[in-house]
Amino acid sequence: MGGVGVNGPEDVGLEWDAVDWRTAEDNVRRLRQRIFAATRAGDLKKVRSLQKLLLRSLSNTLISVRQVTERNAGRLTPGVDGQVALTSADKERLVIEILWSPRRARPVRRVFIPKANGKRRGLGIPVILDRVQQARARHALEPEWEARFEPKSYGFRPGRGCHDAIEAIYQVVKGRDPKRQWILDADLHGAFDHIDHEFVLDLIGSFPGRGMIRAWLKAGGRCCIERSPRPMPSTRALSRGRSWPRSSGSSVSLAPSTRESLHFARLRPCLPAQCNSPESAAVPPAGSLYGEIDSVD
Repeated sequence: MGGVGVNGPEDVGLEWDAVDWRTAEDNVRRLRQRIFAATRAGDLKKVRSLQKLLLRSLSNTLISVRQVTERNAGRLTPGVDGQVALTSADKERLVIEILWSPRRARPVRRVFIPKANGKRRGLGIPVILDRVQQARARHALEPEWEARFEPKSYGFRPGRGCHDAIEAIYQVVKGRDPKRQWILDADLHGAFDHIDHEFVLDLIGSFPGRGMIRAWLKAGGRCCIERSPRPMPSTRALSRGRSWPRSSGSSVSLAPSTRESLHFARLRPCLPAQCNSPESAAVPPAGSLYGEIDSVD
């Protein structure tokens, strides 16, 4: 393959082992930076135009296929179709199928994994084609929302994690006489099982991949159920309503936008016995809540 184009190939010829990955990554990075800048400038029309360009990008497709088939922990786990892509030829066919085939969400494979308390957690595993499509959509959606997020939000965000939240909390409570002394660690029960689809779709507005995201959300309710013999990685999101494929890439991207819309940055930190104390404080970390919730409506 001679080079990587932004808008997709002119023919179906592709050599996986000959891809110039640095060029592909640069193409995606530049478009994401432009989406971020346009969002900060308030130019929604330009944001949507750039997102459409990124969703059509061959570079974005290549990067997404490599992420799903080579780097993700679930790369060896098939969906309901039993398909994985381990060889270069399989990855080439996957790229071509994504670029030229109609986009139809397949049902997720539903497995149940054991929890520490003896209960079981449901996990939805999309087919590999949908996982790649979700990664492509995430690349286009993520920079728009990164430009909007609160500075002290750490969950499900690129380049941020639990240790960043811990450090932020430490900076607030350190010293002999800190103004804020209490931290509440809380979680939402069955968040993915009760996600409100319309609420999420309202958040993303006129995003060009809105139809795909709607189909993926509905795919969580069309499952082939089985048991899993071993624990598998999972993610969590925050909202209420109906089910959401727990392991999907779109859930990781949409979770922080859902949380921001619920005004988690306005949480008043406290312990149950000290909820009215002005000395309490908290910083929302990855995967959990810290603070007192006024309302999630």
